Amino acid sequence: MSWSGFKKAVNRGGTTLMQKAGQVDRTDDSDFKQEESRFRTLEKNTNALQKEAKAYLDGLRTVSASSARIATTLDLFFGSDAGEQAMAANAYKRAVDEWEGGVSRGIDAPYRATVLDPVGKLCSYWPEVNNNISKRNKKLLDYDSARTKVRKLSDKPSDDPTKLPRAEQELEQATEVYEILHNQLINDLPILLDLRVPYLDPSFECMVRIQTHFATDGYEKLGGVQRYFAEGVRDDYAAGSLDAQVEGCLQEMRELSIVGLNA
Repeated sequence: MSWSGFKKAVNRGGTTLMQKAGQVDRTDDSDFKQEESRFRTLEKNTNALQKEAKAYLDGLRTVSASSARIATTLDLFFGSDAGEQAMAANAYKRAVDEWEGGVSRGIDAPYRATVLDPVGKLCSYWPEVNNNISKRNKKLLDYDSARTKVRKLSDKPSDDPTKLPRAEQELEQATEVYEILHNQLINDLPILLDLRVPYLDPSFECMVRIQTHFATDGYEKLGGVQRYFAEGVRDDYAAGSLDAQVEGCLQEMRELSIVGLNA
């Protein structure tokens, strides 16, 4: 920070303290406060959307990669066996491998292009908007300080007749600079806020389509594995008999001396 910038920061800090003490006038602009509050809500929501949208893609990758590792492990259980269970495990591995490949080819790049990149681009504007709001607020402090100085000199004239004209000139300059920044924000913020829906709507549609594709593709590929299961498996599951089969297997394991669960 330059020496000039440092002096301005100190002066503005003093102005803020004097405003709290009631020694300097404070401009209360309810219209700007409302637009700034709406912007803060938009900023918060879009930043959260960017974070969760990235987490969703990471989640898809995790699900597909974990499924592929599970399928590989199950396939290794059966080795060179040629039974129905081995065929089902091998079919499951092929289906999951295709599904995982589909995530990389058909979801990753389109999701980035249609969801992550547009949302990220929108969020990249917020630092500049915040910078302009900060500049406007600083110039408002200068304006309040200048108009308070003019008011006090008008109420109680100084012995120096040049003080009031100089203060009025400073006020004119402070007013001009402040109004340029203020009017830009008060005009542009509502437009920016109104554009949020038409800007994000295509990304929302693409997200839904990609989610549908992920679920449908997984259902179709994994659904083909079911033909390797016995016809009565679904009925057995619904009737609870599969639980009994699992419990029977566990009981046989308990009876093995190397397990030691019956000790």
